[in-house]
Amino acid sequence: MAKPILFPLLFITTTVFLGFFISSAESRPPFACDPRNGLTRSLKFCRANLPIHVRARDLIGRLTLAEKIRLLVNNAAAVPRLGIQGYEWWSEALHGVSNVGPGTKFGGAFPGATSFPQVITTAASFNESLWEQIGRVVSDEARAMYNGGMAGLTYWSPNVNIFRDPRWGRGQETPGEDPVLAGKYAANYVRGLQSPTGIRLKVAACCKHYTAYDLDNWNGVDRYHFNARVSKQDLADTYDVPFKSCVVEGKVASVMCSYNQVNGKPTCADPDLLKGTIRGQWGLSGYIVSDCDSVGVMYDTQHFTTTPEESAAAAIKAGLDLDCGPFLAIHTDLAVRRGLLAEADVDLALANTITIQMRLGMFDGEPSAQPYGNLGPRDVCTPAHQQLALEAARQGIVLLKNSGSLPLSTARHRTVAVIGPNSDVTVTMIGNYAGVACGYTSPLQGISRYARTIHQAGCSDVACDTNNLFGAAEIAAHEADATVLVMGLDQSIEAEFRDRVGLLLPGRQQELVSRVARASRGPTVLVLMSGGPIDVSFAKNDPRVSAIIWAGYPGQAGGTAIADVLFGTTNPGGKLPMTWYPQDYVAKVPMTNMGMRPSRGYPGRTYRFYKGPVVFPFGHGLSYTSFKHSLALAPTDLTVLLDTNLFATKNYSTLSSNAIRVKHAKCDSLSSLFHIDVENTGNMDGTHALLVFSTPPAGQKWSPNKQLIGFHRVHVIAGSKQRVKINIHACKHLSVVDEFGIRRIPMGSHSLHIGDLKHSISLQANLEGIKV
Repeated sequence: MAKPILFPLLFITTTVFLGFFISSAESRPPFACDPRNGLTRSLKFCRANLPIHVRARDLIGRLTLAEKIRLLVNNAAAVPRLGIQGYEWWSEALHGVSNVGPGTKFGGAFPGATSFPQVITTAASFNESLWEQIGRVVSDEARAMYNGGMAGLTYWSPNVNIFRDPRWGRGQETPGEDPVLAGKYAANYVRGLQSPTGIRLKVAACCKHYTAYDLDNWNGVDRYHFNARVSKQDLADTYDVPFKSCVVEGKVASVMCSYNQVNGKPTCADPDLLKGTIRGQWGLSGYIVSDCDSVGVMYDTQHFTTTPEESAAAAIKAGLDLDCGPFLAIHTDLAVRRGLLAEADVDLALANTITIQMRLGMFDGEPSAQPYGNLGPRDVCTPAHQQLALEAARQGIVLLKNSGSLPLSTARHRTVAVIGPNSDVTVTMIGNYAGVACGYTSPLQGISRYARTIHQAGCSDVACDTNNLFGAAEIAAHEADATVLVMGLDQSIEAEFRDRVGLLLPGRQQELVSRVARASRGPTVLVLMSGGPIDVSFAKNDPRVSAIIWAGYPGQAGGTAIADVLFGTTNPGGKLPMTWYPQDYVAKVPMTNMGMRPSRGYPGRTYRFYKGPVVFPFGHGLSYTSFKHSLALAPTDLTVLLDTNLFATKNYSTLSSNAIRVKHAKCDSLSSLFHIDVENTGNMDGTHALLVFSTPPAGQKWSPNKQLIGFHRVHVIAGSKQRVKINIHACKHLSVVDEFGIRRIPMGSHSLHIGDLKHSISLQANLEGIKV
């Protein structure tokens, strides 16, 4: 069956959708507080002019214990006597409205939704404004579907776990391996999704999976049984960073605790993690939800308690507010009756969930009369939304190698052989946790807009078990002016509950690439679709493979974006959000070792700590033009003032190893503005992702090799320059975490790395008036 072409038939596709919209759109009845219901419309919790905490307290006071307990789970039961409908909390919006959760359905007036590139691809854009813009579009479509009775308003996205191990099947869902990058992605995407107006939310986002969750099923160890042993240092320095940013900067409405244990305790029953850190230290104003069935897992699989009601009580008392799964609905009543849990604990959990529902307007009566009540079918899969999906794919594509053959020329390369198991795919391009796309443009269709194509699959699928199709592929390459091989992975290789066993191309894909490159009459370009890194050293070192492109999983418009980069309509500007390791790296690193830093016989993880050979480094990405950096304004020293009100005069640990505790510094005065000129020295307009790294003074045993402290994406016309202003804050950007999990600012000379530039800034402590 022919696949629908999204571009250039965008407006035709949209018109077809509008036909469905007009004929079958229906509005949702009020969730609660129906103004036509004389029994409930005057109740205190229905009065939108009252403070939300007053309304929530009034509602909770009217509920029986049995009713309360049925509201502790994702498929919350209706309370007919109070005019409250049942609600399904579980919806997903990782990179577009998804039907993975039961809260969202497609059909009728909503046959699909805009499917953006997988998160790992948009992370490669290093573009904060793009991430927020995508979030706003996704929440527009989510609200529209809610108004039409097809979706909820609580979306358990984004996934902000660190992509610690290259084999992780869910790495594709994350913003990559760097905590600063993941944190900035989290905050921006959440801001876009929630689009807050005062305390009101368009939709409620959820950052998951807290914490140290990045193993699904490896070598006989699965996520349900895994006990992640994590040091205080790595927890504070790496694993918790994006979650803190999500809560503190993004003001997220929810955090999801994970399946695994951390240091012997299930995360969903750990009061230090939930009440202590998320709600206490970070100040979450919202609810904490379990990963699906993880409360049951802590009892049935991890045997955390001897009875199920003890597990129910432990989770709620630790700070869990909502269970994805039936466990709390079944066992909470007995926990209360046996005195393991007070009804007041249940009330507190409900206050957190009901408050979010009220912030979403679910207790304000008619949805159509509320903000966003006008959004409907015409606001889904709009031309503007689909254009943004295309632009996101273009920005996330990374040019890994180019020996001068790219961009291709429509004059010289009139016939292109398009080969490979991912050359004409559609659903593969949207990765996991996706919905139903508005339409697709496959790589073959995209390239066909620029040149006559000769198509051969080469392999029947990405497993590529046989070479019986190789001959036809070699013939096609020999007949064409250029060859594009679209290879890589899909969800059969990397997915939730499916971690990879190695980093090489599956099956006989490498053989196909090498044979086709030898047979090709013109330049050979390798395009890779994958969420995780692939060891393609053979292609990197093969002069017959003249260029390599990584497209990630580029979303519904991926084929158009790939073709635009191949032919130079788009100048690539993406950079890798994760390290590409050689295959032998994974033999040295069991997935179960959570340590970030190297130790005896253990090489460490990510660019921040691993010093061994790589295929392509974090932050790598080429362009069709060249950029030059220069410093227009760059401070050389900074005085760190101590806060005498917080500093304990006998606390010698403040100055441990010549590194001051961040909480003892006057952080408000510790920022410096750097002006960096980015000049396009080539002959093609281009967009450059400016990455700024820092290296602490020598001798700091806790420190990373270098760490990303800021980035900015800037478009520069050929022959011109743009000035970028980066604010570097000593407490945030030049601090490190010691072995006790304490964040400190090392005194001395810090090195800043900006492209090929290196600049030193000296930090000195002002100890006047301090007696130590």
